[in-house]
Amino acid sequence: MKKIEAIIRKSKFDEVRDALHEVGVNFFSYWDVTGVGNEKQGHVYRGVHYSTADIQRRYLSIVVNDDFAEPTIKAIIDSAGTGNIGDGKIFVSSIEEAYRIRTGEKGGTSLN
Repeated sequence: MKKIEAIIRKSKFDEVRDALHEVGVNFFSYWDVTGVGNEKQGHVYRGVHYSTADIQRRYLSIVVNDDFAEPTIKAIIDSAGTGNIGDGKIFVSSIEEAYRIRTGEKGGTSLN
């Protein structure tokens, strides 16, 4: 099993969620987060300067069976990307075991 953590633009969340549903990822958790990125310059909108030092993003946490890892990552990249600085990051780590609390199931079947 793999844990896929993605930090994406909040504005792309609906597209990412829909893309994940299309590849069969129907359960994941997410949080609104603030981070600091590489972009050092601010933006001007209607004559007002906005700092981009603190960036609002959405953090997704997804656990999938190994065979779903690549389609999940591809869905996130394809739907979250704009080609601009600040599109986000994806981190992948291994999960040793998973349990369904209700039934006590363990392993990959507990993810269904």
